[in-house]
Amino acid sequence: MSDRWYSKAVIYCLDVETFQDSNGDGVGDIPGLIGRLDYLARLGVTCIWLHPIHPTPGRDDGYDVTDFYGIDPRLGSLGDFAQLLHDAEQLGIKVIIDLVVNHTSDEHPWFVAARSSPDSAYRDWFVWSESEPSDRRQGMVFPGEQKETWTYDRRAKQWYYHRFYDFQPDLNFANPMVRAEIKKILTFWIKLGVAGFRIDAAPFILELTEPGNADSPKDLEFLTELRDHVQWLRADAVLLAEANVEPDQLKVYFGDRGGSGNRLHMLFDFMLNGRIMLALARRNPESVIEALRDTPELPPGAQWATFLRNHDEVDLSRLTAEQRAEVFAEFGPDPELHQLYGRGIRRRLAPMLGNDRRRLELAYALQFALRGTPVIRYGEEIGMGEDLSLPDRQAIRTPMQWSHLPNAGFSSAPAQSLCRPVIDSGEFGYQHVNVTAQRQDPTSLLGWFERMIRTLREAPEIGSGTCKHVDVPAPAGVLVHRADHSTGVMVFLHNLSDEEATVDLGSLSELAEFPNDVLADRDYGAVKLASLALSGYGYRWIRLRRHTTVGAPPLTARTDG
Repeated sequence: MSDRWYSKAVIYCLDVETFQDSNGDGVGDIPGLIGRLDYLARLGVTCIWLHPIHPTPGRDDGYDVTDFYGIDPRLGSLGDFAQLLHDAEQLGIKVIIDLVVNHTSDEHPWFVAARSSPDSAYRDWFVWSESEPSDRRQGMVFPGEQKETWTYDRRAKQWYYHRFYDFQPDLNFANPMVRAEIKKILTFWIKLGVAGFRIDAAPFILELTEPGNADSPKDLEFLTELRDHVQWLRADAVLLAEANVEPDQLKVYFGDRGGSGNRLHMLFDFMLNGRIMLALARRNPESVIEALRDTPELPPGAQWATFLRNHDEVDLSRLTAEQRAEVFAEFGPDPELHQLYGRGIRRRLAPMLGNDRRRLELAYALQFALRGTPVIRYGEEIGMGEDLSLPDRQAIRTPMQWSHLPNAGFSSAPAQSLCRPVIDSGEFGYQHVNVTAQRQDPTSLLGWFERMIRTLREAPEIGSGTCKHVDVPAPAGVLVHRADHSTGVMVFLHNLSDEEATVDLGSLSELAEFPNDVLADRDYGAVKLASLALSGYGYRWIRLRRHTTVGAPPLTARTDG
């Protein structure tokens, strides 16, 4: 049995380039990140997920890679990275990195060689067509920015396939040499000390026969090969993937061999993310209840990764057109300013929720209380905003705001030399929203995040236990769910409306032994299960009992899911 540390992890997602600059050149770097590890440890982070750190022309924030074995020299060296891994380990923090192998940069030596001659050893490392493909304007990831998924290369005198931008040619995973090379890349970084990988665009690397066709058969066994390979190298290594596919397709990405998952360890839960956004917009939890009911049961060892915001747009593609319109109207009403690709919102959560502290706490309390491993993006813990003057997804990729000092304490470089401008005006400007100011205020959002994460880490019922909706008398805006684990039973109340509520949990009284609030938006006094008060946008995490023997008591309240 491998170490399932990821099931109780708190994952912090960051881009080294925009986190902390140590040498004053305007670009965040690995030494800068090393200097902030104590901050992450105090926050309660147990795993850092790094966006691409490899050499790149920088046309897509590092997702156009020219060397999978190197470190972008702007960010530091392999020696710096080894030091990061060592220092993080001393603080109990694991590091995972982005594995961006669906494609390369068109400046990668492999593609340069491939296009140079039909006889190149690398020609078949990419996907080519002699004639113009009839579907070359289909399957684009970034509609409105992309014009096609096949581009004619004058030097190669053929069309090459690119699911993403035309400067990111797709690798040909039907070629055994490509698959072997990917395993070499995994080996290199695992031996250096990383704890795993976040696989970018996982469904696309599995397309073998008909690139671009969503219905094309997928070679899911390649995921099994990758899992076996990394766990042979490091038993506790983790594969976390991005696979925004239909719910009925999700289980195959986890696999099931001998009663246990044998492919990916973790998947981002895009369906739950969209349903939470819909629930927040409606101020009604019904969509979250549906998600809990409809989510497939996972094989042992498999885990969801939950999130509210990531490094891309808020992706609403798993909602219906009508539901998407509701969320747009509430959180991103301006199609030109807020919306992206017809499916998403390019905003951070704090501005979306009107910088309402009550709603921010509610949203994150709900995320952390549901099944799965929580993932937070840098700056969420202090309520950072976005810069809508920047293009596309850049709006939410501004530098971390550390203090009220120039450039938010991110860099000592002149402002015009920064890799990206800091937010320096309005209510989300760094003068008002920064780590230093919140560190000095015990009632700040940062202080609250630290307390919530401590509570989470002291509650094995959350994330590792079962997670079911509990159908009890409650107002329409209130979600009640329950987590059972061998260590105890907890129940959670989240009020998505702004109206005060009272909830009757008397049906759970048989389970209760000295029930108490372990986290709440305010002090509610003694827990009285038959009449639980809840503020507008309030929340309560209540431990009903701790078990002194293994095995949860039978369920006495009717549950859905």
